[in-house]
Amino acid sequence: MDEISGANHVDPATGQGPYRVLARKYRPKDFTDLIGQEPMVRTLTNAFSSGRIAQAWMLTGVRGVGKTTTARILARALNYKTDETDQPSIELTVPGEHCQAIMEGRHVDVIEMDAASHTGIDDIREIIEQVRYRPVSARYKVYIIDEVHMLSTQAFNGLLKTLEEPPAHVKFIFATTEIRKVPITVLSRCQRFDLRRIETGALASHFRSVADQEGTSIDDESLAMIARAAEGSVRDGLSLLDQAIAHGGGQVDAEAVRSMLGLADRSRVVGLFGSLMSGDVAAALASFRDQYDSGASPAVILTDLADFTHLVTRLKFVPEAADDPSLTETERERGTEYSGQLSTAILSRTWQMLLKGISETDESSRPAAAAEMALIRIGHAASLPSPEEALKAFQGSGQGAGAPGGAPTAGQTSAGATSGPQAGAYNGGGATARAVGDRGMPPGSSGQPSMRLAHAAEPSVPAAKAEPVEQVEIRSLEDMLLLAEKHRDIAMKVQIRTGVRLVRIEPRRLEINLAPDASPSLPGELIKKLKDWTGASWSVALSREPGEPTIAEREAAKRDALVSDARQDPDIAAILSKFPGARITDVRISATEEDLAATALSPTSEEGDILPAETDPEETSD
Repeated sequence: MDEISGANHVDPATGQGPYRVLARKYRPKDFTDLIGQEPMVRTLTNAFSSGRIAQAWMLTGVRGVGKTTTARILARALNYKTDETDQPSIELTVPGEHCQAIMEGRHVDVIEMDAASHTGIDDIREIIEQVRYRPVSARYKVYIIDEVHMLSTQAFNGLLKTLEEPPAHVKFIFATTEIRKVPITVLSRCQRFDLRRIETGALASHFRSVADQEGTSIDDESLAMIARAAEGSVRDGLSLLDQAIAHGGGQVDAEAVRSMLGLADRSRVVGLFGSLMSGDVAAALASFRDQYDSGASPAVILTDLADFTHLVTRLKFVPEAADDPSLTETERERGTEYSGQLSTAILSRTWQMLLKGISETDESSRPAAAAEMALIRIGHAASLPSPEEALKAFQGSGQGAGAPGGAPTAGQTSAGATSGPQAGAYNGGGATARAVGDRGMPPGSSGQPSMRLAHAAEPSVPAAKAEPVEQVEIRSLEDMLLLAEKHRDIAMKVQIRTGVRLVRIEPRRLEINLAPDASPSLPGELIKKLKDWTGASWSVALSREPGEPTIAEREAAKRDALVSDARQDPDIAAILSKFPGARITDVRISATEEDLAATALSPTSEEGDILPAETDPEETSD
């Protein structure tokens, strides 16, 4: 029996078979050839050994990960038959009676259907009619439906009953790249396997094996580039390897692969990253222009730069990531070095700016210029402090003239200059006095920066003394309401009255819950207002506890209770019955009878007044 390797046709002119692309030539023939899908293989092995074979499977994953190939291998395992074995088996090392025809897609009992071109109910009705008949020669009649998410709603509904109770001799295998488009009614009737993206290191090892079998010389950097470009897809990677072999005439080197893929040189990208992080914009632009002139796309350069930024950030928290075999030696060494030098704030900021730069470059009619502008922004921001670092610098700056006593601040020499043009660029405390004073201003400031360096020949000017703020003790929401009224802050008064539900109040600390209609920015506004009103710093925390009702809710409840009590008064009830359409709009309690009204309204009292219906409701307390 011929080995499962496809048709063995020979070209009479050359005496050789037709060329088969690597993606078909090295297609897995059994479960041992599948790479990166160990969980699925383990589950199927246990199921077959125990006889718990499902009636339908759903294979999902990205393109080229092996869904159709896995379906054929599974169909082969279901119909496995040799002279020694006549039962479903995962062990397929010896080709069986039906194996070659199944793997070539030409077995009469293994029906493959592309749902992208057979989407209607008529195609499914044909399947439903055929499942009644037993297989011609195999053990099971297997239906492989690729891109099953393309079926119409009617087609899915028509398949449901057959899928739930298929004949014993029928098995279904579905494959899709869009699992969320498959109805849950179909998914619930299938055993689902999520085929994972293949790790870059595993892909590189697999491509090395293929290249060795093809007798092709290829270096590690080329393999790493192809594996990264494949993005977890074996088929895409083998297609790229096939193209690289043809491009290089059997000899594959990194420069040829880089030119073929339009990629930037990874070592140059690392150098570009270093120039940006040191704030050397001129060197960064020169490196970019050099790569651009070599054929690299501007968007690709920025994307590779973003990839390296991600690598450095990941190495900062997962040092073991340096063992990834897909990394070049330069990436591994310099990435580890930068991860120890750069703060998370700087890396995060660089990442965000690169993402914005990539989108601008893709949409721009002048991509090179757009990419250069993005690099200029990143290089300029490299030595700028984050808002947190700027705040710390201001808090530790005394009266705005460096360290107390005129001592030089961090990164500043005794002559008042920074210790270098990029002082503080590589550490978490990159917020040097120079960076804050010369190039940045604190949030909310306007005009000239309020903090300057103290030079030896320039005496510091004492800051004007602020007027003392009256210390006020706050014990309730009503106290805050009175403060807002005192300071004529009507907007904050309304927000406190309608939006704050008090959970807990302590000296200089509030825990609140917001009413549904409250502004999300209310806690921050409260912190600022309380600081202004009391002269003390307050913390305001949002709590999950419901808290007390808002002042407005309490007033509404009190008003509703008074109106309800008034309705129960016999005299008022009689008046309401005599005048249809009349309603109680307000209940006013006299000061002498307020205590009585707290328990019950007296029928002989004058606590209830009937006002005209058009009068605006207003609750007052004398």
